[in-house]
Amino acid sequence: MTYLRMKHSSSKMKFFTTSSIFFHVFLIISLASQTLGTKRDYRSKKFRALFIFGDSYLDAGNNNYINTTTYDQANFLPYGETYFKFPTGRFSDGRLISDFIAEYANIPLVPPFLQPGFNQYYNGVNFASGGAGALVETFQGSVIPLKTQVSNFKKVTTWLRHKLGNSDSKTLLSNGVYMFSIGSNDYLSPFLTNSDVLKYHSHSEYVGMVVGNFTSTIKEIYKRGARKFAILNLPPLGCLPGTRILQSQEKASCLEELSSLASMHNQALDVLLLKLEKELKGFEFSLYDLNYDVTQMINHPLKYGLKEGKSACCGSGRFRGKYSCGGKRGEKHFELCEKPNENLFWDSYHLTESAYKQLAARMWNHTENSSNIGPYAISDFFQDM
Repeated sequence: MTYLRMKHSSSKMKFFTTSSIFFHVFLIISLASQTLGTKRDYRSKKFRALFIFGDSYLDAGNNNYINTTTYDQANFLPYGETYFKFPTGRFSDGRLISDFIAEYANIPLVPPFLQPGFNQYYNGVNFASGGAGALVETFQGSVIPLKTQVSNFKKVTTWLRHKLGNSDSKTLLSNGVYMFSIGSNDYLSPFLTNSDVLKYHSHSEYVGMVVGNFTSTIKEIYKRGARKFAILNLPPLGCLPGTRILQSQEKASCLEELSSLASMHNQALDVLLLKLEKELKGFEFSLYDLNYDVTQMINHPLKYGLKEGKSACCGSGRFRGKYSCGGKRGEKHFELCEKPNENLFWDSYHLTESAYKQLAARMWNHTENSSNIGPYAISDFFQDM
């Protein structure tokens, strides 16, 4: 593996390599030893649960434990170098939006469902999988699709009912918060693979398929007791470093067709949630306009304390948009910026911890600066727990 870190000593990377095993063991022990709750804790109303579904924006490491390729994994350096000091499987240099939301809600880091030895779900669990989509066909065979994530959630509800009884498990599930980031890969996959799905479906038809599957998912989880949904809409997909480079060398602009699909999805998502609010008794939602905030951060990085809004920190080629971060995805060479906290993008498609932290803070609260759409912010859902 070869890499370049601008103005950066190789000694730091050597430290990460030699100590990563120790820290990995330490994290597993720490998570296993955290007080994740007991039946008595729950009945004394000290309990808060966060259930997480979706893709790589929220995957805390589930893809570490499935048979897939390094294109859908992030369990190698320099992923995780900023906060954890070793790779956890998160597609970032550190923590994700969901990690910060858990912190704000006074919940321990929410472990991945597939983490060996983890089977205490009183504070929730993370089902998300990098590369997953609302459609089963999206990167099929390499990821955990949303349909399977829902099946795993059903297993958790059965476990909770067995541990707590029908009444208390119902209360925990209805008070829990259900967080989603899903859809990006459904629209990215036709542009990144040989799929010709968009030749056989109009844009509106394809968006309808994706949103329709997501609708079925929400209703299925609602049947199992969920009432409070926190949803991120899609970022400007054509403006990611990895999609900008799909255009010719002369063009530095966004891939408009892809960003247009994301916008159509977001509009359909708005309509869907308002419809479900009327149809499903007790259904509450917080919709975060990730698209708006990421667009602003791309175009005006200095306003957010960033220096770079278009190029990735880790990768190669134009905008460091080639998905080579870590040197394990077909190309060993990659560049690594000196200060990830000054970049919006960590790699070709994902954001840095510093960006996720700002987005999580804006998602958490209803303020004049936040981009929450709808009657609630996530903080509202945790107030009465």
